[in-house]
Amino acid sequence: MAISKEKKQQIIGELKEMLASSQATIISDYRGLTATQMADLRSKLRPFNGKFMVAKNTLVLKGLEELGMPQPEDILQGPTALSFLFAGINQPLRAIMDFARTTAVLTIKGGLLGNRVMSVSDVQVLSSLPGPETVRAMTLAGLQSPVSGFVGLLDTALRGVLYALDAHAEQLGKAAA
Repeated sequence: MAISKEKKQQIIGELKEMLASSQATIISDYRGLTATQMADLRSKLRPFNGKFMVAKNTLVLKGLEELGMPQPEDILQGPTALSFLFAGINQPLRAIMDFARTTAVLTIKGGLLGNRVMSVSDVQVLSSLPGPETVRAMTLAGLQSPVSGFVGLLDTALRGVLYALDAHAEQLGKAAA
C-alpha cells in the first residue's frame, strides 16, 4: 500500500525532529520480532526517555539529508528499526543490547552518534563504557585516594609517637619504684 506524499512529509518531519534531538540513534534489523517483543522493547526504553520505531530507509535517508547529517546507506539496507536515545546513552543502550542478546532476533546494524556513523563494534564498545555516575564515582575515589593515604601516614606517625611516649612513661614509672 503506497503512502501519500503528505504522509511521507509528516513522517520525514517526525524523523528529522527525533534525529536532531537524540543523543544517539541505534539502527537495527527487526526481522523476526513479534509485536509483543517490539512492545516489550519500547517499554524497556520508555523509562530512559528512549523511543523505538520502524521506518522506511528512503524516508530516514531523506530526513538525514535534510538535516545535513551523514547518510549510512550501507547500514540502511533491508528492514530497519531505529532506537532514539534522547536522555543519556548508556542505560538505554544497555537495555537494547540486553534485549538483542536475550531475544537473539534483534540485530544491531550500527548507529549515529551526533554526526558520526557508528559500526556494530562501535555500538558494542559504547554500551560497555561506564555511565556518567560511575565515572563521577571513579573520579571522586581517585581524588580521595591520595588524601586518605596522607591521613593514614599521619595517623601512623602519631601512633608511633604515642607508643614512644607511653613506653618512656612506663620506664620512668619503673625507675621511680
